[in-house]
Amino acid sequence: MKYDFNDPSITVALVGAGGFIGSHLLEAILERTQWRIFAVDLDFHKVQQHLQNHRIEFLCEDLEEPSVLKKISSYPIVIQLAAICTPSRYNTETQKVIESNFLTPAALAKACADSGSWLLYFSTSEVYGKTSSEALLLEEDQSDFVYGSIHASRWSYAIAKQLSERYIASLVHLSWTIFRPFNFIGPRMDFVSGLDGEGIPRVLASFCGALVKNEAMKLVDGGKAQRSFTSIHDAIRFIFLVLEKPHLSKQEVFNIGNPDNEISIRELSFLIQKIHAEITHKNPKEYKSPIEVSGTNYYGKGYEDSLRRVPSIQKSQKLLGYLPTEPLEKTLKESVLWFIDHYTPIIENQETQR
Repeated sequence: MKYDFNDPSITVALVGAGGFIGSHLLEAILERTQWRIFAVDLDFHKVQQHLQNHRIEFLCEDLEEPSVLKKISSYPIVIQLAAICTPSRYNTETQKVIESNFLTPAALAKACADSGSWLLYFSTSEVYGKTSSEALLLEEDQSDFVYGSIHASRWSYAIAKQLSERYIASLVHLSWTIFRPFNFIGPRMDFVSGLDGEGIPRVLASFCGALVKNEAMKLVDGGKAQRSFTSIHDAIRFIFLVLEKPHLSKQEVFNIGNPDNEISIRELSFLIQKIHAEITHKNPKEYKSPIEVSGTNYYGKGYEDSLRRVPSIQKSQKLLGYLPTEPLEKTLKESVLWFIDHYTPIIENQETQR
């Protein structure tokens, strides 16, 4: 079945519509299609400018409710983005992490199998597990998965996502596509602790938050881990390639990433600082030096890490013609600028009220 972007009778259920990826995807669907959106989340502040849009029905409910799952699965396309996906919670809220990333997606997948919906499920590149610094490019259908011991609760998220993938693939009557994102970054990512959230966000928001608050960036285990960062714009473009070509996308697992954007976390911190200095015209000597912290002290007992995680995108190129185009520095500049513009007024307002 082909889904016509110009068909206004099509409604897509977007689960996690208020999050980082969801907010960008919601706007892209509005701009690039005539579809309607059934938007589900517990918080919609990132898409508040669209709350009155007649093409969107918003539902602020928990996915644990059977009636909510039934409603979501009544639509022909279901995109499941909702998850607990910040490393700081893997060790401290292990049970919730597993429930959020396995039990709830499994129930939604079963509902979609019963209704005939096409489920587009966002898994994670973390399913590849405990990779070394010499790890090769990670391939969807060939790479092995290695995890730490049961006491290393860091892997609760990865294992729950992997089990979700296997459960989804086991449902004979379900049409599905699974995505494994590799470190998406861009405007509106996560939160800044103490300003619009509490806890530890992922690395981009952590570094940008430190800079806008004039604090030292923290390098976990010296920032030696390497990651391949992917522009949210390349990610959204990939999702649309999948929607355009369901005959090539269904029953497939895809990496979404940019192997050309590989960088160590330490190098990333200096690059973000350089970009921040260029935007704000701040003297580089005025910045506080990064602080090195152990992963256990920063994230808690049970933390371990993948040292290198780089995607193979040969499958995406071959089947869908996907080729990422957004270079790392451009994406970081856009992101840093957003963090400055968004959070500086909040900081100034807090200082005025003191």
